[in-house]
Amino acid sequence: MTPAPQVATPQPLSIYIIAAEESGDALGAALALALRQREGDTLKLSGIGGRAMAGAGIVSAFAIDELSIIGLTAIPQKLPVIFRRIRQAAQAVVTTRPDALVIVDSPDFTHRVARRVRRYAPTIQILDYVSPSVWAWRPGRARAMRGYVDRVLAILPFEPAVHVKLGGPPCTYVGHPLVDRIAELRPDAEEAQRRCVDPPVVLVLPGSRSTEIRRLLGLVGATIGRLARRVGPIEVVLPTVPHLEQRVREAIAGWAVTPRVVVDPTEKWASFRTARLALAASGTVTLELALSGVPMVAAYRLHPIEAIIARLIRLQSRLPSVILANLVIGENVVPELLQEDCTPEQLTEALIPLFSDTPERLRQIEAFRRLDGIMAIGSAVSGAQAAADIVLDLTRQGRR
Repeated sequence: MTPAPQVATPQPLSIYIIAAEESGDALGAALALALRQREGDTLKLSGIGGRAMAGAGIVSAFAIDELSIIGLTAIPQKLPVIFRRIRQAAQAVVTTRPDALVIVDSPDFTHRVARRVRRYAPTIQILDYVSPSVWAWRPGRARAMRGYVDRVLAILPFEPAVHVKLGGPPCTYVGHPLVDRIAELRPDAEEAQRRCVDPPVVLVLPGSRSTEIRRLLGLVGATIGRLARRVGPIEVVLPTVPHLEQRVREAIAGWAVTPRVVVDPTEKWASFRTARLALAASGTVTLELALSGVPMVAAYRLHPIEAIIARLIRLQSRLPSVILANLVIGENVVPELLQEDCTPEQLTEALIPLFSDTPERLRQIEAFRRLDGIMAIGSAVSGAQAAADIVLDLTRQGRR
């Protein structure tokens, strides 16, 4: 009797995830959990990340804390460590030989790792979770990425079209992390009513970096004083981060209206849900406010030399705005007051119309409502789940 032929048991999929800073670590952890949810314990997951990825079961080859660079003066001292870690990370991937490598954000680190992996192990599929800002500066990076990235998983809805235009790798919008936290941002009926009640809640968000605090907080304080004289009593809330709390409290001591300083994230999101308007530093916070439905004015000041460079970059990229909320909406609805335009006088004049149902306020609110469609809010799957589906699909294709 002829024995039955042996059927080879397929090897479990193997995926390596690399994140080099805190926000990427959170995305990497969510992706790891989504991959496990879909594949179960047969999936082999490994990688380099921080506490969040460790909580998702990934044991990192080294601590990523040392990779964070704060301030230009820190770069020369850290370069030897960073380049050593790039080589170490690439070697770990090549030695592991996963089916796919997912690099998460931090392109100055992760893309160098990806290029080395592609050179020494060209059969490994490489996915980039969070596109570099090729739409803002160094657009040539998009085309260069085709040499070592097989798929980009974008968190901003306009990025796939940008990669097509610039000749980048195939790119798919999977969803911004904020979409998964929409319940924290949107007010309930009682909180929505508070937005209409006096004294109005005014959010001030001067940034989370010490340089931003130094350059903006004095201007914000002077603006709040002017607002109080023009519109009457206001309730000011200033969310900040723990390492800047003491510095912020010292800086606001002489303000005409003393803000309520909040550090706890729960209190921060509660203030978003009750605020009538906001004055915010340019950045991701403008998208948070837009998703929360809070009309705003965006302000920013750079060092004069940095400002010159930023202007040249903006001219080169032809960016219509530097405000993330405007870029996602596709319309300049949020006023941006930058550099010499960022003065208490101009900030006050831009904020005054947002206290009542003026055309300026209503235009922003109407534009913010369009974000649900633009960002696919209410989708049946989260951003991490959508990313996991693409990672698994591309990984299986690579095995054929």
